[in-house]
Amino acid sequence: MSDTIDKAQIQSELILEYQIRQATHKISLPTRTHCIDCDEPIALLRQQKVAGCQRCVACQTQFETQKVRG
Repeated sequence: MSDTIDKAQIQSELILEYQIRQATHKISLPTRTHCIDCDEPIALLRQQKVAGCQRCVACQTQFETQKVRG
């Protein structure tokens, strides 16, 4: 059980670090209209709220989850 909690904590920390970087650093990449992984359209609200987003929500979640697992 603690293994699951540890993984969730690590994922939360990574997401928070990502959000802080997004908010405090100038994004050099332009916001994309289509996901770099699945080529599906990125929701307009996401494009407006996440400067420099490159992935749709589903692919970004999978990307961050893979980073946690190593």
